[in-house]
Amino acid sequence: MPPADFDDFSIFIPFDNPMPLQYLDFDYSEDEEGTSTWDAIANVAAAHLPDLRRELAAVLAWATTEFGPLQGPVEAGGLWDYDLQCERQGHPLQALHYDPETGQLQPAPDASPGERLTLCLSLSGKPAFADAFRVRFDMP
Repeated sequence: MPPADFDDFSIFIPFDNPMPLQYLDFDYSEDEEGTSTWDAIANVAAAHLPDLRRELAAVLAWATTEFGPLQGPVEAGGLWDYDLQCERQGHPLQALHYDPETGQLQPAPDASPGERLTLCLSLSGKPAFADAFRVRFDMP
C-alpha cells in the first residue's frame, strides 16, 4: 500500500496483470552470462512529464516491491539493478533514483512549458528478475 500521505495512487496497481507502457519503449539485450538488460529513452514535452514520471515510478515500484532487497550491481551479486538519468537541454546529465518511501523519483525531474526532457532508464537482471519483468510488462 502507498504511504498514508501519498496522493497519487495511480502507480500502486496490482502486480498480477501485465502493465501496458505508453512512454517507455525498451530495447533488449543479453550478455554471455545470461544477464538481461532493457534500455529505454523517452523524450517528452513538459506537458507529458507527469505521466512519464508516473510510468517510471510504476516500473521501479514493481521492481522494488518484488525484488528490492536483492537490488545491486549484477556483477557484484545483485539480482537486479537500474540506472536512471535525466537530460535537459543546457543542463548537465542528472542521475535520478526511485524513493520507495514516497513512490517518487528523486530529485523530481521538471521542465518549463514548451521544453522537452529526456529520461533514460536501464534495467538489468538475472534470469529470475528477467522472467518476472517480461511477464509484468508484457515483454518478448
